[in-house]
Amino acid sequence: MYRYDEFDHDLVRERVAEFSDQVARRLSGELTEDQFKPLRLMNGVYLQLHAYMLRIAVPYGTLSSRQMRKLAHIARTYDRDYGHFTTRQNLQFHWAKLEEVPKILAELAEVEMHCIQTSGNCIRNISADHFAGASADEVIDPRPYAEILRQWSSLHPEFSLLPRKFKLALIGAPNDRAAIQVHDIGLEVKRNEAGELGFAVWVGGGQGRTPMIAKKVRDFLPEADLIAYMEAILRIYNQQGRRDNKFKARIKILVHEMGEAEMKAAIEKEFAAIDETNMVLPRDAVERIERYFAPPPFDTRFNGAPAFERARETDRDFASFVERNVHPHKMRGYAIATVSLKPIGGTPGDMTSAQMDAVAEIAEQYSFDEVRVSHEQNLVLPHVKLEDLPAVYAHLRGAQLATANYGLVTDIIACPGLDYCSLANARSIPIAQRLSERFADPARQRDIGDLKIKISGCINACGHHHVGHIGILGVDRKGEEFYQITLGGSGDETCSIGEIVGKGFSSAGVIDAVETIVDTYLRVRQSADENFLAAYRRVGEAPFQEALYAHAA
Repeated sequence: MYRYDEFDHDLVRERVAEFSDQVARRLSGELTEDQFKPLRLMNGVYLQLHAYMLRIAVPYGTLSSRQMRKLAHIARTYDRDYGHFTTRQNLQFHWAKLEEVPKILAELAEVEMHCIQTSGNCIRNISADHFAGASADEVIDPRPYAEILRQWSSLHPEFSLLPRKFKLALIGAPNDRAAIQVHDIGLEVKRNEAGELGFAVWVGGGQGRTPMIAKKVRDFLPEADLIAYMEAILRIYNQQGRRDNKFKARIKILVHEMGEAEMKAAIEKEFAAIDETNMVLPRDAVERIERYFAPPPFDTRFNGAPAFERARETDRDFASFVERNVHPHKMRGYAIATVSLKPIGGTPGDMTSAQMDAVAEIAEQYSFDEVRVSHEQNLVLPHVKLEDLPAVYAHLRGAQLATANYGLVTDIIACPGLDYCSLANARSIPIAQRLSERFADPARQRDIGDLKIKISGCINACGHHHVGHIGILGVDRKGEEFYQITLGGSGDETCSIGEIVGKGFSSAGVIDAVETIVDTYLRVRQSADENFLAAYRRVGEAPFQEALYAHAA
């Protein structure tokens, strides 16, 4: 895990002192809210419906136990005893008091955390595959490159006032667990036929008001050219991106308006003009950062896992947890365990301070002191011995964190919606809660199989509804909350944008509508092995539309 250098420490300390003064001036009335707004946004502070919200960066989704304990402490001391993990691998506190935010920032600095660039028209927190460095399908750990890009982009003088916010995501495996094709820039670390490291580069993806899938502008960018090529893309966007209309200011609109071929040509021309002597990424610099992400000291003496096998044979609940929440590790004798933050009837992504402390303790004892935040609003213990999994499960169950529903119909993504957000048109959380209660039966969930439901309370799509197998968008219809449904979206390597199936449903009717969609899938699938997305792509929207609106009538 990366550790701050002297520059990082100085930067964060200076920012805390600077913002402390700005908050004091706001509280004294010296600054108006309009004057204060750009200053607070630079420090991750939003003004929502009921209170200020503080968004904390979790770079590439990696946390230590010490950092998790600090988040728990902040939740208890300064908030309402919980935090909310987001689809950007960040953590949000929704009830922060403005006068206490400088204290929170100072406490975060003690554990090498901050809120810089979690808001504003800048390069935001860089996200990555939450299984990075652990997954059996991985070519290479992408996090060293994410850290290099974090250092390059932090307070970059040329890119601190972009036309709009800018998001990057990285993966190092062919299976995309970071939704790179719906980011402004998506990178896949890969090797070419000669075994050299480089990147496939996608540009111009995004969700929101105008969802678009990114265009691949390079199939293989050599490692040494990473910074220069990123600089070229950002320069084109900074120079030519729309600033007259915030709804058309994202790079996806620029790519669409220029066209794929012209955008590629512009990037390559800018890239060729960059002075490479100052922009080449040296291999020794990469190696220096890679050392921070060296694999932990795994036990290589694997002679089976009798306790694991015995527990799986005798404990049905543990067996279900292993089936759904445990994933193959690159190291023999180890596994990756997903900690679901989606209990039946709960708020997706919410976690109490006691649960944070519990996960910190489990990670320290069983996962080499490491926790990951996923863009699906869950946590991950990346390096757990198979033989330790029964003990890990017991601890998670004691903390009410052992829900065995990873990837199932109740593993729902939802933004905070109108319960918190001043931009929202409708509530997301109650819809997620009622859906999870409707599909609570574990046997029914397993029969349905892999199915991703994603809910957003407004067109900004913080709940990623566009790439949900079933997407739900809250809209305001003459003062009433209605919900538009899309089908067939996906954020993985087969990325697709969901299609609107018809008119929206009331908050009372949308739960039945989703159940009708699920029942239709169960009727049309060819076998239990054909998941919802595969069935939808095979048959199209017609049978769902027919069943949905016949039911609604």
